[in-house]
Amino acid sequence: MGVLRGERQRGAAAVLYALVVLAAALGGGRGVCAFEDGTAVYIVTMRQAPVFHRRLNLERFGSSRIANAGGGTRGDTPSSSVLRKPRHGSPKPVNYGSYLVRLQNSLLKRTLRGEHYLKLYSYRYLINGFAIVITPQQADKLSRRKEVANVMLDYSVRTATTHTPEFLELPQGAWLQEGGPQFAGQGVVVGLIDTGIDPSTLALQMIYQRIVIQKLVGARHFAASAITRGVFNASQDLASPSDSDGHGTHTASIAAGNHGIPVVVAGHNFGNASGMAPHAHIAVYKALYKSFGGFAADVVAAIDQAAEDNVDIISLSITPNRRPPGLATFFNPIDMALLSAVKAGIFVVQAAGNTGPSPKSIASYSPWIFTVGASAHDRVYGNYVVLGNNLTIAGVGLAPGTDGDCMYALIAAPHALKNNTASPTEMSLGECQDSSRLDQDLIRGKILVCSYSIRFVLGLSSVKQALDTAKNVSAAGVIFYLDPFVLGFQLNPTPMPMPGLIIPSSDDSKVFLTYYNDSLVRDETSDRIVSFGGVAKILGGLKPNYRNSAPKVMFYSARGPDPEDNSLTNADILKPNLIAPGSSIWGAWSSRGLDSAEFAGESFAMLSGTSMAAPHVAGLAALIKQKFPSFSPAAIGSALSTTTALTDRQGNPIMAQRTYSNSDSTQTPATPFDMGNGFVNATAALDPGLIFDTSYDDFFSFLCGINGSAPVVTNYTGNNCVASTMTGADLNLPSITIAVLNQSRTVVRTVTNVAADESYKVSYSAPYGVEVSVAPTQFFIASGQKQLVTFVMNATMNSSTASFGNVGFYGDKGHRVIIPFSVISKVVYSS
Repeated sequence: MGVLRGERQRGAAAVLYALVVLAAALGGGRGVCAFEDGTAVYIVTMRQAPVFHRRLNLERFGSSRIANAGGGTRGDTPSSSVLRKPRHGSPKPVNYGSYLVRLQNSLLKRTLRGEHYLKLYSYRYLINGFAIVITPQQADKLSRRKEVANVMLDYSVRTATTHTPEFLELPQGAWLQEGGPQFAGQGVVVGLIDTGIDPSTLALQMIYQRIVIQKLVGARHFAASAITRGVFNASQDLASPSDSDGHGTHTASIAAGNHGIPVVVAGHNFGNASGMAPHAHIAVYKALYKSFGGFAADVVAAIDQAAEDNVDIISLSITPNRRPPGLATFFNPIDMALLSAVKAGIFVVQAAGNTGPSPKSIASYSPWIFTVGASAHDRVYGNYVVLGNNLTIAGVGLAPGTDGDCMYALIAAPHALKNNTASPTEMSLGECQDSSRLDQDLIRGKILVCSYSIRFVLGLSSVKQALDTAKNVSAAGVIFYLDPFVLGFQLNPTPMPMPGLIIPSSDDSKVFLTYYNDSLVRDETSDRIVSFGGVAKILGGLKPNYRNSAPKVMFYSARGPDPEDNSLTNADILKPNLIAPGSSIWGAWSSRGLDSAEFAGESFAMLSGTSMAAPHVAGLAALIKQKFPSFSPAAIGSALSTTTALTDRQGNPIMAQRTYSNSDSTQTPATPFDMGNGFVNATAALDPGLIFDTSYDDFFSFLCGINGSAPVVTNYTGNNCVASTMTGADLNLPSITIAVLNQSRTVVRTVTNVAADESYKVSYSAPYGVEVSVAPTQFFIASGQKQLVTFVMNATMNSSTASFGNVGFYGDKGHRVIIPFSVISKVVYSS
């Protein structure tokens, strides 16, 4: 019994959920009452080629032997819809997808005859396989079948959680080249695998203003793995594409939301917002959920469907909860499904993860995936509290200030309890979560001081509730000081209808509390507070300020080097690929959104994370795809990578924050392991001059070059490896990364001219401890032609400390192509 996809997906998911509920009611407990103990979800891949691979073979060798087995299903017949526009000219293999599903079912019947199992998905387009609930013993039986290539346990994933078009200079740059925002991204479909989308409110005009002309061209949901585990909450998670979290609606609007939409939050107007490709289409694949995140089996099903729907770009603001086990990080169901998507011509963007700033914290590993880190941009909503001792402390809060220059007395919630109430040590009282316990007469006209603890991060307390408390007790404003245990979280400016702010620094919070406590006047005998001497005024944060020190790498943005395996061996691959705006980003918000409680009921929200950075790049990739429809995924990635900015708005090196707390005081110049090639430059990416192209066959050879990988590669791809010595450094990537330079190494790159005829000069700066030679140092290249460039590196010292340089290709017609040069370990003599 499996979950059907396509037109019957929604009904089948509802049936599956009903079966699980019934099983639990009958005492199964795990949601599958007839199963033995130890059942789990497994992802099984078959050796026979999936639909897309077979289609490529038919195009390559002729279509005279198209399979004609079985009845038709969705996806096996041509369609003229926006989603199913043909990617290739050849006809689809008629009914081949149905044939694969029948083979899968036949295998299960023969192998597990008379046993209990539950088939969740049939993968058939990018992968021939299925997701299934079985026991370890049954998994072993399947793994022994000659038809089966691979059996892997399912695993969990998570989300990686405006003004940026102006910061990226789109209106006068990339949009202008496309004919203006009304044409930017036209004809390109961006597929987002996330928490869904909210179609219920007209306020979400960023997405739905042009629904009549198919802005949103598809929406599906995938939750079978989650449902069978018993973690799916139907009332909260919703068995539909509708977004009960908010994250998916937000990321979709960043990538391709409409142009010039007013952002009104808490009654305040914060200007107009736009997606990066405002005229692109959106296809939504919901595979993540508020209460538990998601699972690989559901994500792979979403990827498979997106590819079958012929999206042009896939954006994933999700990362695995743990580093994939096994021979190499690249060998996991999601990354291998995405490799097939790249083979199908789809550009894949993924968030780097929010696990920075430690080295090797990157959570997106594979060279065929374009990994995006998060940077700050130049807009800052800053408000301040001015204390009675003339000290000014910065805060965050989308809120008005107190009236005029008047100073207001400060009073902390634990010091304002009614007589005979609970102990002031009760945490929720200090967090201002219950106005019934506070003395209104004592607080009236004063600024209420509240603690911002880890409970706010966990959703157990909320700023909204504290604001309601402040209103109920007639406070003049509210100030939150940061609990010292709240580390590693980005505090976004929070909408407040009354004067208020959050002090985001634990050190500044200590300064504030010291002033407050030192200003209290106490009875010498009883130690009872007799007056509140501390005073302050709040300066509002409704108007943005703009700074020239942007961009900079945010502390939470995951860093390289790219770990090749669980022993943390470094890969010869640069991650992240680049950085893009990810801090304090406005985007559309779901009416049911729970991801940020402070924006509940609003039509827009301001969020931070690499989740916000990835859809920026997905939208910009749509602009490139629109201008260069024949570009391969690698060519799009190259255009983005080689045209980046390496300096901030003042011309200084881009900085990277190094610690969770007081992050600006610890920042140092960013390296390629912090920012990849640099900060995305959308306009320059539309005229890259030279590109570094890489094919599926190159990635295949790279995987075959990993020691002992041949059977794993065959299991995942269905193709046998031939002898390969290719490493990550040999891939034709727009970067050079050497994990271990053992004396000497030669690397070759091939550039292709996608502009007019041009002459180039090559210059470079060598990483410290490395001697470099380049040939040729200058060349003429005609339009459409290729040029090989050879780099010879020699270690000049023994060192395990990474060093960095770069290579520049400078054309006489103004093109500037820069790639980073990273060498980690250097060995002059090997013993």
